[in-house]
Amino acid sequence: MAHLELSLSDAFVPAATPPPGPDSLARWIATVTGAPEPCLVIDQRTRIVAISQACCDLICLGSPEDTVGRPLLDAGVRLIDFTAARGELAEQDIDKIPPLLALSSGRLARGLLRVSGKPAGATTATVDAIATPLFSDGSVAGSLTFLSEV
Repeated sequence: MAHLELSLSDAFVPAATPPPGPDSLARWIATVTGAPEPCLVIDQRTRIVAISQACCDLICLGSPEDTVGRPLLDAGVRLIDFTAARGELAEQDIDKIPPLLALSSGRLARGLLRVSGKPAGATTATVDAIATPLFSDGSVAGSLTFLSEV
């Protein structure tokens, strides 16, 4: 039987502060822009700052170039309720959609969304959305949302 001793004198100790570099929002913008998955990043003002082509295709938004810089709710997507009538989502429920809830709560948010492109009557999709807040200097700077068609 072999005997093995480990020295703890050179144990790895993580740095107390992260290394200098781009903040979380900037890193995710770069990642989402080229991502093959349906995902998007919005800033604190709810403007889309990055969106993948797969996300644009899934929620009927056209191209990323036409969408980036626009407010999430004015970018061309319609939020539809889950009633048989498929009406517009009520104003009091809009703040509860995962990308916006992650911004306001500073916590992970998940939920189903029914979306349709504009004009009314365009294709409707039901998507599972999971959003996480993105922080910069200790405060919420935006949110990252991944979408998956249900």
